[in-house]
Amino acid sequence: MTRSAIGALGVALSLAAFATIPARAHDYSVGPLKITHPWARATPPAAKVGGGYLGIENTGPTPDRLIGGSTEAAARVEIHESSLNDGIMRMREKTDGIVIPSGQKVEFKPSGLHLMLVELKAPLKQGDKVKATLLFERAGSVVVEFQVQGVGAPQPAPAEHTGH
Repeated sequence: MTRSAIGALGVALSLAAFATIPARAHDYSVGPLKITHPWARATPPAAKVGGGYLGIENTGPTPDRLIGGSTEAAARVEIHESSLNDGIMRMREKTDGIVIPSGQKVEFKPSGLHLMLVELKAPLKQGDKVKATLLFERAGSVVVEFQVQGVGAPQPAPAEHTGH
């Protein structure tokens, strides 16, 4: 192999290694909890609410509970659950929070559990990053960054967030 080919290979390998760093940077930990791929959907200009989605895995021996959150992007963050009852989609606030059982993962996704960003201060635009603090009963608080996807974006597959 020529010296220039070896150099090019070295550069390519270095770039490939750095390409994976943002994916890992988009996952967060607090105590035994692993928070994966926080994302939100873009909102129409006049929208007063937005939704936040993520995965929370509890690798510890005891359950924990997501009890709240906050963000400068909205007046408040509420935990909600949507469910289909008799053909009608209903949403309700989970005022007691959401238990994250030991050894399990809870997914916050469209048409299910989600974080509701209430009284948005500005529309969420595709490509934006929204910082938020999540508060857990045992593990405490952690700052995460929600990546804003398109208005009708489906839940990204785990491998899809590697480009962030």
